[in-house]
Amino acid sequence: MFELGGQEEATHTAQPPSLSPPAWQARTSNHTSAGCSSCTMRSACMPHALTSEELARFDSIVTATRLVKRGEALYRTNGEFQSIYTVRAGSFKTVVMHRDGREQVTGFRFTGEVLGLDGVHSERHINDAIALEDSSVCIIPYALLETLCAESKSLQQQVLRTMSGEIVRDSSLLMLLGTMNAEERVAAFLINLSSRMKSRGYSPAEFHLRMTREEMGNYLGMKLETVSRMFSKLQRDGLLETRGKQLRIVDLEALERVST
Repeated sequence: MFELGGQEEATHTAQPPSLSPPAWQARTSNHTSAGCSSCTMRSACMPHALTSEELARFDSIVTATRLVKRGEALYRTNGEFQSIYTVRAGSFKTVVMHRDGREQVTGFRFTGEVLGLDGVHSERHINDAIALEDSSVCIIPYALLETLCAESKSLQQQVLRTMSGEIVRDSSLLMLLGTMNAEERVAAFLINLSSRMKSRGYSPAEFHLRMTREEMGNYLGMKLETVSRMFSKLQRDGLLETRGKQLRIVDLEALERVST
């Protein structure tokens, strides 16, 4: 999306969008984020059609960056929705809690991806966002984003595409849980990760798994033992290699055939 975020800090000097002076002045003291124009993830996050003026105005509403330690929550279920976030560095899992206290993983978000859209409908978050490692996010106040979208068709279209992407991800999860066997689920999950790495300029064939296999199994509706068994089978079949959390896809086409 406007999934702003990169991995390097920079000085922010952009001009404010067309908001009243009190609204702008009220947030300048907390404005510590790096500029979008110099961000290393710009090509993966920003609409290519934005003009330099639109980019500067979008840049100006990103009020701060926030560090989130491994295991800490960026936001909690039922927390008041005020902002959306893009992962500047690191990774997160989103979870909901069952009434009996069990945790259900509903998704994973990586550098350049968005968090917090679950709160748009009810103005309350419906899940927890937990850091899988020491991470940082860019904070985008939603009210300011709405104002800017009303003035920028390019940004408005990108926001809609991002929300659509969230719906597609939810639909994909239902398909994984409802129609695929264990091997197909693991293969489809790895193909999805590979595609997301590639879209952000990383290697689609070799990457580090930020989640544990238990968290992966929770997301896929599988026991830890089943996930481990499927990894072993895919390795025996020559489709991938693993060393701890480091994974290398040896035969991407064969893995895609397993997942379809």
